[in-house]
Order: sequence, then C-alpha cells, then structure tokens
Amino acid sequence: MNTKPVKAFGSTSATEPLHEMTINRRTVQPHDVEFEILYCGICHSDLHSVHNDWGGTTFPIVPGHEMVGRVTAVGNHVKNFKIGDLAAVGCIVDSCGHCEYCNNDIEQFCDEGVTFSFNSPDKILGGRTYGGFSKFYVCHEKYVLKMPPFSDLASSAPLLCAGITVYSPLKHWGAGPGKKVGVLGIGGLGHLAIKIGKTMGAEIIVFTTSPGKVKDAKRLGADDAVLSSDKEAMAKYSQKIDFIIDTVSAKHDVNEYLNLLHHDGSVVLVGLPAQPLEVSAFSVVHGRRSVAGSNIGGIAETQEMLDFCYKNNITADSEIINIRDVNNAFERLEKGDVKYRFVIDMASL
Repeated sequence: MNTKPVKAFGSTSATEPLHEMTINRRTVQPHDVEFEILYCGICHSDLHSVHNDWGGTTFPIVPGHEMVGRVTAVGNHVKNFKIGDLAAVGCIVDSCGHCEYCNNDIEQFCDEGVTFSFNSPDKILGGRTYGGFSKFYVCHEKYVLKMPPFSDLASSAPLLCAGITVYSPLKHWGAGPGKKVGVLGIGGLGHLAIKIGKTMGAEIIVFTTSPGKVKDAKRLGADDAVLSSDKEAMAKYSQKIDFIIDTVSAKHDVNEYLNLLHHDGSVVLVGLPAQPLEVSAFSVVHGRRSVAGSNIGGIAETQEMLDFCYKNNITADSEIINIRDVNNAFERLEKGDVKYRFVIDMASL
C-alpha cells in the first residue's frame, strides 16, 4: 500500500520529551477520509501513554485522540463527506464491525478489540496507529464524525474524548430533572460533566479536594460544591446522591463517596488511576450500591453528544497552545495546572 510522509510530534521512549518526527500515513482508500488536523486536545491518557504508566506503550508513539479538522481528500466510495467539510476523530478508528457490541453501536466494547487512534495495532499498514499530534489523519469514513460549526472550534476538540466520556454515563445512568448527580473532581472531565449534566436538567453536586475549585464549580454551573475534607458538608449529602461520576485519575478512597449514595446508587468510574481502588464490602452491601465504570462511547453516541453540545453551546474551558509548548503542557497537566484542557493549534506544526 502506498504511503505519504506526514509531520508529527511524538516520542521514542518513556523518558524523552516529545519532538518533531515524520510518520507515514496511508494514501486514501475507497472508504477513507483524509483531513488536515486544525486542533487536537491533550488528554490525561496521552500523558499516561507517553510515560508508559499503564504498560503496553509501543514506541515510537504519536499521541492525540481529540482531533478536529477539515477534509482534504475522500475515497471514491465516500458518501457523507466532501472536501472542505469539518470532520473529527476521537478515540476509535476501527472495530470488527460484526460482534453484538458493534451491531448495537457500542463499538468501544468490541469483542475483538477496537483500534484506537494511537498506539493500537494498525490493521491496514501494520505497526501501530499514530495519533492527532500530526498534520493529517486518514480514517475509514465509518469512524469519522460530522463536526458541527462551533463558534469556538478549538475548544470543541476536547469533546471528542472528555465530552463523550462523561456524556455516555450521564445519559446511561439517567441524569435529568429530579436527579442529584455528584461529580468527583474538576478537571478536563469533571468540568464538562458539570456543564453537560446541568444542561440535561440534573442537580449537580461537585466534590473536590481543592479549595480553589469550590468557587469555580459554581461558575461552571454546579448547584453546590463540597470540599471533601469538610466532614460536616459531606455528611449533608449522606445517602442523598443518585449517582456519582468519578473523574479522578489518582488513587483515592472511593468508599467515602459510596456512602453518599441513595439506595441503588452507583459510583461510576471514568478516571483511570494506575493503582487499584479498594472497596469495602460494607460500603456496597448497605443500600445495594455499586461501583461501576464507563468507557468513552460508540460512534453514534459520540455524534449525538457533539450535536447536543453544539445545540447547547457547550465547549471545554481551554488553553490553546503551540505544539512547541507541548512538553511544558504535559508537565503542567501532571501537576493539575490547567483550567481545564489544553488544546494544540496544529497550524504551529
């Protein structure tokens, strides 16, 4: 298969900084869409993957899975995109297409395993997939999303991962009028959970370990914000919360949040701590509570989320950066020093 060279930013080991490199993309196949990447968000999973925190990273790696761009070429069988259209790609770029999960539009749980937009086995070219810290991307049209014309297009990029990661469980667990929904942690995921959950009609209660974020939670639309070290404030919500979206990616005590749940409530994990979380049996048997999890969303639901956010003018609170500043952004992300998402303007590559 023919390929063409594309400029990118990546790394060849877990201990070196990201730097400019050249990768190969496949030339456009009959069902492919090629787009120039305009903006790419930076996610915690990019950081974890580059540092090989979870193991399994294959180097060289080019991260990035929150891509917004403009179509530059289409295969001769592509029907839904034309040159000049806005397009987007999130986490998933391929799946088996025939298992029960793919047939039910929840490709993220594909029996044979999805192909992620970076650091997955590339079924077509061989080797590994390379992500959105690059000038162009090529993807089968089935996994390319129609990007609405957000007025702040750069700040819509984080919706492709952070947005769908919280939209899917908020919808699945029934966020809406009459529901008290807890949001644990205010970062890239949490701040979007506040905006989306509130727009769905739920009462949003934020729990944070950062005093400085209590006020900001209310600016973002939360009905209340509780400092988790404030035992009296925490006790106020004992057995009152219907479910909690847990966005924390560091080790923490999940039991103190399980105890805030109403009967049949769930703490839904969407953050990915590298270490296991310990769950006390007493925290779940009382009130028939559960610890659950949710992983991004399928292509159809991601398109639904983009349309919902466009209709309701929801984007991420973003800091737009030059690709040359990406290593500094990674260092700041590791310290939690961003409100609330970095987005790379790819014109700087």
